[in-house]
Amino acid sequence: MGRGKIEIKRIENSTNRQVTYSKRRAGIVKKAKELTVLCDAEVSLLMVSSTGKIHEYISPSCTHKNLYDRYQQASGIDLWQPHYEKMQEHLQKLKDINNKLRKEIRQRNGEDLDDLSFQQLRGLEQNMEKSVECVRNRKFHVITTQTDTFKKKVKNHEETHNSLLREFEERDADFRFPSLDFEGDYQSTIGFANGNPQIFAFRLQPKLQSADLQDEETYGSYGLSLS
Repeated sequence: MGRGKIEIKRIENSTNRQVTYSKRRAGIVKKAKELTVLCDAEVSLLMVSSTGKIHEYISPSCTHKNLYDRYQQASGIDLWQPHYEKMQEHLQKLKDINNKLRKEIRQRNGEDLDDLSFQQLRGLEQNMEKSVECVRNRKFHVITTQTDTFKKKVKNHEETHNSLLREFEERDADFRFPSLDFEGDYQSTIGFANGNPQIFAFRLQPKLQSADLQDEETYGSYGLSLS
């Protein structure tokens, strides 16, 4: 029993339409490959789905551009001329915009002002005043931000310094040596040599200018001698 004829019209269901496109696209590509191999033909296929996806096939022995060039020669139709004209129009628009912007830059620098009317000059002056105001506001914002940042850094450094100072004072209090009393004749200090205490007595006395004490070694206003 043969297949029934299918009415050729747009498939309304999007899912069915996409499935049908995928199946028939695969069939067309298969036929194009068969033509390339069996008939030694150069085949180029370009398909765009309803979702905008592009699918293409080209015979291994050629490229799309070569086939388009051969088509132009055979048909006498220039495929690239409309595209070239559009590109030229777009390029000319870009050149006009570029020239206009360059002219505005020169006018903002005080050049090419001879052809401007009073109203145009006034408008240019107002635009420049607005630009200066925007630049000044941005400058103050940057200065304020940097100042706040530096203040925070200084505060952090001060806190770190105070913390280290307190820690140093606490350690110094834990390892503080007893103070020595230098009043009167004195006194002895204890030295440790090889683990055995040894007592040395020192005498502090005012420096005298007598001849008897000239041979003694003196330090400052006091003579230091070993008893």
